[in-house]
Amino acid sequence: MSQVNRLTNGGRIDRSQPLNFSFNGQSYQGFAGDSLAAALLANGVDIVGRSFKYSRPRGIVAAGSEEPNAILQIGSTEEAQIPNVRATQQALYSGLVATSTNGWPSVNTDMMGILGKVGGKMMPPGFYYKTFMYPQNLWLTYEKYIRKAAGLGRAPTEVDPDSYDYLNQHCDVLVVGAGPAGLAAALAAGRSGARVILADEQEEFGGSLLDTRELLDGKPAAEWAAEALAELQGMPEVTLLLRATVNGYHDHNFLTIHQRMTDHIGEVAPMGMVRQRMHRVRAKRVVLATGAHERPLVYANNDVPGNMLAGAVSTYVRRYAVLPGRKLVLSTNNDYAYRVVLDWLDAGQQVVAVADARTNPRGTWVEQARARGVRILTGSAVVEARGSKRVDAARICAIDVAKHKVTSPGEVLDCDLIVSSGGYSPVVHLASHLGGRPTWQADLLAFVPGEGLQKRVCAGAVKGVFALGDTLADGFEAGVMAAAEVGFDAAVGTLPSVEQLNEEATVALFQVPHDKSTARAPKQFVDFQNDVTAAGIELATREGFESVEHVKRYTALGFGTDQGKLGNINGLAIAARSLGISIEQMGTTMFRPNYTPVTFGAVAGRHCGALFEPKRYTAMHAWHVANGAEFEDVGQWKRPWYFPKNGEDLHAAVARECLAVRNAVGILDASTLGKIDIQGPDAREFLNRVYTNAWTKLDVGKARYGLMCKEDGMVFDDGVTACLADNHFLMTTTTGGAARVLDWLELYHQTEWPDLKVYFTSVTDHWATMTLSGPNSRKLLAEVTDIDLDKDAFPFMAWKEGEVGGVPARVFRISFTGELSYEVNVQADYAMGVWQKIIEAGKKHGLTPYGTETMHVLRAEKGFIIVGQDTDGSVTPDDLNMSWCVGRNKPFSWIGLRGMNRQDCVREQRKQLVGLKPVNPQQLLPEGAQLVFDPKQAIPMTMVGHVTSSYMSAALGYSFAMAMVKGGLQRIGERVFAPLVDGSVIEAEIVSSVFYDPKGERQNV
Repeated sequence: MSQVNRLTNGGRIDRSQPLNFSFNGQSYQGFAGDSLAAALLANGVDIVGRSFKYSRPRGIVAAGSEEPNAILQIGSTEEAQIPNVRATQQALYSGLVATSTNGWPSVNTDMMGILGKVGGKMMPPGFYYKTFMYPQNLWLTYEKYIRKAAGLGRAPTEVDPDSYDYLNQHCDVLVVGAGPAGLAAALAAGRSGARVILADEQEEFGGSLLDTRELLDGKPAAEWAAEALAELQGMPEVTLLLRATVNGYHDHNFLTIHQRMTDHIGEVAPMGMVRQRMHRVRAKRVVLATGAHERPLVYANNDVPGNMLAGAVSTYVRRYAVLPGRKLVLSTNNDYAYRVVLDWLDAGQQVVAVADARTNPRGTWVEQARARGVRILTGSAVVEARGSKRVDAARICAIDVAKHKVTSPGEVLDCDLIVSSGGYSPVVHLASHLGGRPTWQADLLAFVPGEGLQKRVCAGAVKGVFALGDTLADGFEAGVMAAAEVGFDAAVGTLPSVEQLNEEATVALFQVPHDKSTARAPKQFVDFQNDVTAAGIELATREGFESVEHVKRYTALGFGTDQGKLGNINGLAIAARSLGISIEQMGTTMFRPNYTPVTFGAVAGRHCGALFEPKRYTAMHAWHVANGAEFEDVGQWKRPWYFPKNGEDLHAAVARECLAVRNAVGILDASTLGKIDIQGPDAREFLNRVYTNAWTKLDVGKARYGLMCKEDGMVFDDGVTACLADNHFLMTTTTGGAARVLDWLELYHQTEWPDLKVYFTSVTDHWATMTLSGPNSRKLLAEVTDIDLDKDAFPFMAWKEGEVGGVPARVFRISFTGELSYEVNVQADYAMGVWQKIIEAGKKHGLTPYGTETMHVLRAEKGFIIVGQDTDGSVTPDDLNMSWCVGRNKPFSWIGLRGMNRQDCVREQRKQLVGLKPVNPQQLLPEGAQLVFDPKQAIPMTMVGHVTSSYMSAALGYSFAMAMVKGGLQRIGERVFAPLVDGSVIEAEIVSSVFYDPKGERQNV
């Protein structure tokens, strides 16, 4: 396999290690040390994808994280798929499989490509706001095809085979970027003895030092970088993070670093290794040495493959020994771009011409190019690229930069590579993550970081210091300053000498003028990733979008993974000129994490599967499994859902279990209920403040039901709390709300009432709970306990200690079914033995195990709520018809009292909890069904409520439901209707929410 564009020598690649890979089904070969982008260019691959909106052919433009086009899909199997990988940041490895993210039937021949020819008229900026609106009955059709065309890759559908993790770290100084400024800063801070972390996103430390023409102490700059790295590696307090992108800068100098640990080895991490790691770093000081991105010039057809950044071409030539073409034309407005001319000539290739927008450039590298016979056309620029799938010519014209016009017919020069350089944009993204606005620096024609909101210092190109010698000195000074500010002595050392280059000023050229108006000229692309053109930006301003943020959202400038790395400044300049204001007045958009894409795996780390949400089992779980229970997940618990027998389905099993509880006795494993042990001399007072009802006078040995409300007066949990001793209580909560309630109690204790002496301990796992419910429950329990169960000695809402099954136990006489019930609590270690004794003793009493579904039916028959099912965060106790549970005259204003008294919470026609009895007793109202008073009303109908719980009752002999209905308590006896999706309507009568034993006689026997 020949690499047609590979130089025979040079570069930092290892030619002794050839690596085979595939792209879009074709086999190619590269070398160790290549990036995927370098290997594709070496093999003459021009088209790597199709553009997002217009499906135009796109090639590689850049060499780093600023690459907008080469966004590929990586992976040979479905499990190993990784979307949206920049080819410029993916190291080549043997067997790598890459594909383009779009293009049908192939990226070279794309049927959607016709949009690239007419798309300007069919899909102008904001077309999605202006089209696909009518007729409404075609919305679903529109959506199908829009979704098919959108996107930049696909997520895998199989389980990721790799592991990911995270690491919490602290350091004195975090240096972001390991180019010349970052290396110098790390050396200075490291020599002082400070704990230093140096992070860089590339495959090697050194940044621009790895491919610059400039010499340090008369030697290649890469040699000094290697020496600096060796010194850093020898410092015990220095941590070096390679392939590590600092993707987010957060409050209090907290930064997240996404490190690709094995992405360069293969598509699956080797056994025992993680694929990626997220470092969560708290730094005392941060040195931002993030460098700058070269920005392209905006000219007609500047997106045709073969249009590249000047600096990127130098990188491919010098670092990877790759020639992206043969005949080069440069269009520029600055001196530094001439580096590519000299590098190209050194590689033995032809420079057709240089178009320099300045009138008389005379810098060091400019003169070197002239001396080597390069044709330099001053006061000129490439105004148009020619070619369809690859550049084949460049049209160069004289231009008037100030007047933004073409001043000569120009000439067309044959070439296969057009490189451009419009100056450099400091990478201010991280400096802006916390809201710090970048400031415009006119002499640099760039935004630099504004006032720092955190303890950080910027160094090198990110603050506009571009000359290599100055960059090294600035970085060293920043490292000294950062270390000194955290208490370390200033480091000493000398920096390498650098030849001073004579550089002339850059001219302010962003968009190259054309003979035709911007709207009529061939497309001039500003944001390659999002297909944003200069004409689109001008259109946005004409349509009234003047704010930079509005222009961004209307045109998609700087959206997606690109975040304006190449296009932002050019786009702002075009918008500013169109509006007749300065770039400084235009301002810039804000940047947000992540700087480059981060995989979900790295974000989750090891918090996945059982480590993210562990499965929790009660002490009786093995018995449930052995007896055929079907389970449901409640919170993290595996709870028995129902116990089918002889092929019963859910409905038959639940009907049998319900009748068993109503007519004999049932047993429920209720161990999952949250249990919080509350102790302290102020425990009563604390309960008084967090519950809606009064707790001051609850006697020892008694229990009470209570509601908890949030500050807005809305119910967020409920449960029974028992008084174990004068200053000792046991609170129960819902299964899913246990952790939330404990956090809430701690929050209020620590922030609002720290003066109260009260302590909370979760004991959910310590106690197993067995609920006996039904008319035979007292007879059954009496056979296995020494507790006096007489109704007078042991009344409803009381608790006692004794032995059950020979084990110390707490027994509570409370009921969630409306039947005579006892909750037996024993230490979890003894629970299985006690459960089995109760099961054995219960055989002659008709004991039946039942699950959560039966529990739901039984409680609903009694009108008991389930928080989270019958409530939704917008329901007060009054809405639930539970005013009896609200102490409005307590001496201390409990949480939620003020919220309940808000005007909205006491208005008429609030939704209230009622019962519903379908007119057809065999019809089941779907849970969640919307309710109306007038079923014949035209759509959109006036919704007056919704069904919260709905069941078929074996005990009642008909279906019933609970619902929230506007003004429902005043509408008892009226009819309400539930229109269903299939067009049918269920009619129901509004009744009391208590369907079974409304006087509560059965639980008090």
